[in-house]
Amino acid sequence: MRKRTGKTIRREPVSPAVPAEPHLSSRLRDPVFAAAYLNAVAEEDDPAALMQALRHVATAQGGIGSIAAKAKLNRQQLYKTLSKSGNPELRTFTALLSAAGLAMDIKPARSSR
Repeated sequence: MRKRTGKTIRREPVSPAVPAEPHLSSRLRDPVFAAAYLNAVAEEDDPAALMQALRHVATAQGGIGSIAAKAKLNRQQLYKTLSKSGNPELRTFTALLSAAGLAMDIKPARSSR
């Protein structure tokens, strides 16, 4: 994954025989990679994809139950929040990010100039 800020994330070659989910999960344990992954998905402007990406990060960071406990959130509600139709409140979103060792960063939108 690449950040569009000029910094690049080192890519590791992956054999085509390696299942994608376990490889992604192992990479998402790294907060730098997880942040780049979430930023890339957020740029797509697809809320369902963002919820799925958050779920991938939560799973990689110890599972939904572990993240819910760290964030002091209800586990069942977190499963619903991270579903494709989930719509977390800002405090839930930031608590989830914090529990995964991440933080939200606001930046200027790209101008069309």
